[in-house]
Amino acid sequence: MFIKLLLTAIFLIAIIAVGIRSSKQANSVDGFVLGGRNVGPWLSAFAYGTSYFSAVVFVGYAGQFGWKYGLSSTWIGVGNAVIGSLLAWLVLGKRTRQMTQHIQSRTMPDFFGTRFNSQMLRVVASIIAFVFLIPYTAGVYKGISTLFEMGFGIPYEYCVVIMAALTAVYVILGGYRATALNDFIQGIIMLFGIATIIAVVLNNQGGLTEAVSKMAAIPADGNPNVNGGFASLWGPNPLDLLGVVILTSLGTWGLPQMVGKFYSVTDEAAIRRGTIISTLFAFIVSGGCYFLGGFGRLFGMPPTLPNGRLDFDSIIPSMLVTLPDALIGLVVLLVLSASMSTLASLVLTSSSTMTLDLIYRDKKAHPGEVETGSIDAKVADRFEHRKVIVMRVLIVFFIAISLLIALNPPTFIAQMMGISWGALAGAFLAPFMLGLYWKGVTATSVWACFVWGVGITVVNMLMGNPISPINCGAIAMLGGFIVVWLVSLFTTKLSKTYVDRIFECYK
Repeated sequence: MFIKLLLTAIFLIAIIAVGIRSSKQANSVDGFVLGGRNVGPWLSAFAYGTSYFSAVVFVGYAGQFGWKYGLSSTWIGVGNAVIGSLLAWLVLGKRTRQMTQHIQSRTMPDFFGTRFNSQMLRVVASIIAFVFLIPYTAGVYKGISTLFEMGFGIPYEYCVVIMAALTAVYVILGGYRATALNDFIQGIIMLFGIATIIAVVLNNQGGLTEAVSKMAAIPADGNPNVNGGFASLWGPNPLDLLGVVILTSLGTWGLPQMVGKFYSVTDEAAIRRGTIISTLFAFIVSGGCYFLGGFGRLFGMPPTLPNGRLDFDSIIPSMLVTLPDALIGLVVLLVLSASMSTLASLVLTSSSTMTLDLIYRDKKAHPGEVETGSIDAKVADRFEHRKVIVMRVLIVFFIAISLLIALNPPTFIAQMMGISWGALAGAFLAPFMLGLYWKGVTATSVWACFVWGVGITVVNMLMGNPISPINCGAIAMLGGFIVVWLVSLFTTKLSKTYVDRIFECYK
C-alpha cells in the first residue's frame, strides 16, 4: 500500500505543478483553449492519443469486447491506430488547421457557424456537444474509479469525487497548455504501463503460446460446436466486431475534443511528425489494451449484476487483482493517466463551447479578415479575462453534472460511450469532414445531419436499444455522409463569393 500511495502521490503532485506552471499562459481565450495555437508535434500527438484512450478503453471496452470476441478484439486496436489516428491526421489534420485559423474558429460549433454562415447552427451544435459529452465523461469516471477501488480499497463514490476534484484543479489553473504537458507525461506512463502489464499477465498464464492454447479450448457462447472461436483471427462474430471498429475508430473524426487538437498544432511540419507519433502510440496503447482484454475468459466468469447480466466492467480488474503491489500501483497510474487526460480534454471542450458559442458569441468579419474596431485595449483584455473566468466556472459545472451521473451510472461503460459517440459523431462527422473538402455542402444538409445523428441515437435509446448502442452509433456516422450528400444536392447553396473566401486558405 505504501508503494501504491507513493507512486500516486508523486504523479498527482507533478500534474498539479504543471497546472500551476502553465497558469501564466492561460489568461487569454486562445491561450486557455488552444495553447496559443503553437503546440508542437509531440505534445499534440500525445494529447490526441491520451484523449482518445482512457479508462473507458482499458476497463470498459477492453473487458466487454475482449469477452465477446476473444483475441480478435485486437482488431479494434488496429482500427483505432489506422483509421482513428493515421487516417484522421492525414485527412483532417492539415485542412482543419488551415481553415480554422483562416476563419478564426476556436471550437467545432464555431466552425459550423462560420463555415455555413449560420449562428443558429453554432448554438445548436454547442448544445449537442455539451449534452452528449456528459455520458462520455461519466463513463470515464466509472472506469477509473473501478480500478482505483480495486487497487486501494477506497469506496467507489470517494474515488469518483477525488478524480473530479483533481482534474478540475489542473485544467482550471493551466487550460490547454497544462492539459497538453500533462498528456505527454501521462502518455509515457501509458506506453510503459501497458507493455509491462501484458508481459506479467501472460507470464502468469504460462506465456503467450500457452495462453492462446487455453483460449482456443473455450467454446463460443451458445454454440459448443464452434471451438476455438475466441482464439481465431476474426472471432465468433465478425460483423458485430466491425461495428465496434467503425464506432471507436471513425467516431474520433467527429468528436469536438479530438478534432480540436488539430486547431492548436504549430505548423504543417508538426502535423506530419504528429501523424507518425500518434499512430505508433495508438498501436501500442489501444492494441495492447484490447489484446490484454482478449484473454479475459481465462480468469473466470465475471460477477452478475442485479438485473442478471454479466458485469463486464469488472473483467479487467479481476485480471489484475492478483498482481504484486508495485504493478497494481503501475496499473492505477496507467488508468489514472489515461482517464485524467481524457477528462481534462472533455471538460475543457465543453466549457469553451458553452462560453464561446452560447454565452459570448463574437460577431466576426468576413472569413479570412481580422475584425477591426475602436475598442480600447484595456477593455478588450478585461473582456478576454471575463471569458476565461466563465470557462473556469463552467468546468466546475460540467464536472458536477458528470459526477452525479457517475455516482449512479445507468449502464455499462461501453454503452454510455456508444450513446455519446453515436450522437456526437453521427451529427458532426459528415458535415465537418465534407465541409473541409466540398464547397457544395449546404447549411440545410448540416441541419439534416444534426437531426439524423441525434435522432437515431435518442430514439434507439428511448426504445430500449433494439439496435445495440455500438452498432447504432456506427450507422449514425456512416449514414450521415449519405444525408449530407443527398440534402446538399437539392437545397439552396451558400453564396459562391462567401464559399470561395472560405476556401482561399487552401490556395
